[in-house]
Amino acid sequence: MPKSGNMPKNERVKRPLGHSIRERLKRISEHNLLLIMSFVVGVLSGLAAVILKKLVEWIQEGLSDSFADSLGAAFYIVIPGIGMLLAMLFCRFVIKDGIGHGVTKVLQAVSKNESRIRPHNMWSSVAASSVTIGFGGSVGAEAPIVYTGAAIGSNFARYMGMSYRNMTILLGCGAAAAVAGIFKAPLAGVLFVLEILLFNISMTSMMPLLISTVSATVISYIFLGQDTPFQCTLTPFDLRNIPFYIILGLFCGGCSIYFIRTTLWLEDKIGRMKNPYLKWVLCAMGLGILIFLFPPLYGEGYGSLGALLNGTELSLDGQTPLAFMTDSVWAVPVFFLLILILKVFSMTLTNAGGGVGGTFGPTLFIGAIAGFVVARSFNLVLSGTSLTVPEQNFVLVGMAGLMAGVMQAPMTAIFLIAEISGGYDLFLPLILTATIAFGTTRVVEKFSIYTKRIAQKGELLTHDSDQAVLTLMKVSDVIEKDFSTVEIDAPFESLVKVVAESNRNIFPVLDSRNRFQGYVSLADIRKYMFRPELQKTTFVYNYMKSAEEYVYEDDKMDVVMKKFEITDAWNLPVVKQDRTYIGFVSKSKIFSVYRSELKMVSQD
Repeated sequence: MPKSGNMPKNERVKRPLGHSIRERLKRISEHNLLLIMSFVVGVLSGLAAVILKKLVEWIQEGLSDSFADSLGAAFYIVIPGIGMLLAMLFCRFVIKDGIGHGVTKVLQAVSKNESRIRPHNMWSSVAASSVTIGFGGSVGAEAPIVYTGAAIGSNFARYMGMSYRNMTILLGCGAAAAVAGIFKAPLAGVLFVLEILLFNISMTSMMPLLISTVSATVISYIFLGQDTPFQCTLTPFDLRNIPFYIILGLFCGGCSIYFIRTTLWLEDKIGRMKNPYLKWVLCAMGLGILIFLFPPLYGEGYGSLGALLNGTELSLDGQTPLAFMTDSVWAVPVFFLLILILKVFSMTLTNAGGGVGGTFGPTLFIGAIAGFVVARSFNLVLSGTSLTVPEQNFVLVGMAGLMAGVMQAPMTAIFLIAEISGGYDLFLPLILTATIAFGTTRVVEKFSIYTKRIAQKGELLTHDSDQAVLTLMKVSDVIEKDFSTVEIDAPFESLVKVVAESNRNIFPVLDSRNRFQGYVSLADIRKYMFRPELQKTTFVYNYMKSAEEYVYEDDKMDVVMKKFEITDAWNLPVVKQDRTYIGFVSKSKIFSVYRSELKMVSQD
């Protein structure tokens, strides 16, 4: 048979086009490949953001045109629950995976799964969240699209066989591009990744992030137009309003604490229900009633913010039995305060009942409502004086304040709100309010809505490089198993034979059920090894020492390091919960693996 190189051209095996492209790309340096892939990931993530926005709009318009008039008030009660059910069935029977809490899932992928995300996440979050939000689920589209973008980056990097560090950077590129694409905010996309997702990005790694966010923003401009996502009418900043912005920052801080704690508490309560269909029924009913009474809770709620951002009244006549509250000047801020309080419940009910959506959008919504409530209350109190508070400015700044508190990402909040509204003239109040809200929240809540649960499990990567590397390391990475074991009741001569054939100086002592009982040190028995009279008259247990501490196979590395610090030991045994012996872990092995991990996550 002729060799493939000598085969006629038309007889050679044709390889798939994708395989050919991949092989050619692999020939270039990984740094240049990273730049190329960051552009590809940016374009694809931008397209995913456009598709999600268009799907949500198409579903909402189609349902409204078809059923709003015929169902009347029942539209708000029934339709959102149907969307939740469809999303739940899709997750249970089609992809068979949970895809909620997208940003948290991305953080877990970086810390626990070597930045690997399942391939279906490149499209499944878009499908499920578009149905959830399109049918009126009271959640945001931003977290699902971040999960989608991160999955695109992760899977393309894995397909190209890139290193863990570059896979993590591409994952971040996808997430940043998703934020940039859905908000047309390239700088906010970069800051989102730096503050929330990735713990250790050097300046030379910024180039891929910038390429991705710019390319995603251009895609968004092409398909969605060049208008800012939030059109608003702002008034010039007045220094006299600084005290009011300080109060707004404190109020947003309090709202952020309420948001984080209520959301997690309610999720825990509902999560205890085992029957998913009963859970869906109860959550759908609760959500339907809330939207029926407070229509701005329908969907993302961004449509309701347009009037507030332009200084006009939001008309609810004929839409809710509570519309009469808008007839009283003092009842208006009370009505919107109720919306602020209940948005957390409507969001959590949507997600807990089977829907797929994020907390990003609701954070912006609640922040806007918080700004309006504060501004309207001040204007009512100051009525008849020369002082007035620009309500639309406070609506916009409130969005930054709550985002800074809930997500604990003040820089992202400041620049995102400036970019999505064109409100660059409000930089001073944006910085002031976001900083105060962030500081107020941080005093009470150390972690953000995305990181609190992960931190409680000890799996959170932080900007502290030492802690980040320890989080990435696992006990299984540092276990040494090449120790020769001896039985506890074996004669001393058996131990001497084992020592003669081993290159180790520690010998684990086990019982008949392979459970760890202690260890023998070569330094301790060396002086007895050449005394023949002890060979048959003494036993292993006569020379055994007890372990100062045990390391368990599921211990976190920071726990392991504390055990070494407390005992001042150089080696500790690794056992299962029933003390079944696994191996030993040593300081030298930990330091060696630590250096390798640190180099992997910090090299350029």
